[in-house]
Amino acid sequence: MSDSTADFLRTTRTSYDTIAEDYGARFPPGDLHPLDRTLIRTFAELVTANGSAPVADLGSGPGHVTALLHEQGVPVFGVDLSPAMVTLARQAYPGLRFHVGSMTALDLPDATLGGVLALYSTIHLPDEELPTACAEIRRTLAPGGHALLGFQSGPEPGRLHLTERFGHDIDLHYYWRTPEQVAGALTGAGLDLVATVLREPAAEETRPRGFVLARRG
Repeated sequence: MSDSTADFLRTTRTSYDTIAEDYGARFPPGDLHPLDRTLIRTFAELVTANGSAPVADLGSGPGHVTALLHEQGVPVFGVDLSPAMVTLARQAYPGLRFHVGSMTALDLPDATLGGVLALYSTIHLPDEELPTACAEIRRTLAPGGHALLGFQSGPEPGRLHLTERFGHDIDLHYYWRTPEQVAGALTGAGLDLVATVLREPAAEETRPRGFVLARRG
């Protein structure tokens, strides 16, 4: 692991450990845009149609989306960089499995997952780390498995550094990418592109939302 990788992992983990309780209160269960929910359900249909292999929800946070996939009959487990987030998820959904881990180095065997979901979690990956995460997604997916990535987007790339959130001092970086950029990273890792979606901001959102669905052949 390079020093730069260790740095971003440490600051992201510490920031989310700091704001975990407030984050969970701010984004309660069911707080999803209808289109986001529809895409997650489509993803669930695709992965269950391909078999019964487990599905990883990367950046699972408080566990709400992991629980939504479980409701759709998906054999899912959550992975999050923040131990505090994992604790919240385990408390909220004691019947589901959550563990601490990084999408840049998944502690999972090759070709064992039926699907990978990363909803608004790749936004904290620096540009140089995105190919690593996509390679890990491809490595862990079984043939025929699908990956769905959702992220804040825009007409061009950008980044933001926050030093405060919910009244707490943090050190958190955000990276905005176009669907084409994310699709390129996934296809560059050896996955086949299935679909890209871009929706406009809704309610209090300030940026468009992008989604890319890909498949391991």
